[in-house]
Amino acid sequence: MKLLKLIAVLLDYPQEELWEHAGELRAACDDPALPPARRAALRGFADGLMAQEPMAAQERWLELFDRGRAMSLLLFEHIHGESRDRGQAMVDLLATYRGHGFALGAKQLPDYLPVVLEYLSLRPVEEVRDWLGHVAHILELLAARAQERGSAYAVLLETLVETATGKVDLALLRARVAGEERDDTPEAMDRVWEEEAVRFGAEAPGEECNPRPGCRRARSGSNPR
Repeated sequence: MKLLKLIAVLLDYPQEELWEHAGELRAACDDPALPPARRAALRGFADGLMAQEPMAAQERWLELFDRGRAMSLLLFEHIHGESRDRGQAMVDLLATYRGHGFALGAKQLPDYLPVVLEYLSLRPVEEVRDWLGHVAHILELLAARAQERGSAYAVLLETLVETATGKVDLALLRARVAGEERDDTPEAMDRVWEEEAVRFGAEAPGEECNPRPGCRRARSGSNPR
């Protein structure tokens, strides 16, 4: 599905090279196969993204998706948290990808939502619906939180919800997340930093870790490397 590939690109951390393909992005948003309202919403997001300087767009992405766990694009973080089950789930997902000839980049995590969407964009429609159906509750929660925070990224997440469930009705979830304690404030992130145990081994973050998928900055206010 072309739509999933488009959302994967727009939802990913905005590397500077993205601006070199602004025309292609806009053309993909104008795909006549999409409903007019959805085309307009996606085009509006792409235009807004391309109107920003890359560094400003990157900081906006980090503020939403990389500060706190509530908006994490790592799907297993919402399902397994830091439990041991997450490691086995990652291994199983990697095996599925490899079994269908889908290769990941060296620093990509298999449960990172844009990676999942890129994989699904190559799969049959029935398989896409099945996968999205299993994570629809996570997509709805992310969409409701993005709406509550007034983020333009809500458009992309709403589109995924619509693709997964056939509708977008987030009123009840909006009411619920409105009462959540934010985990992306400096105070909340300081608490996490103080409480989180030191980890060694395969899941320990490397020194070269960028503020990209799966690599959360140690403390709020630190600069990307």
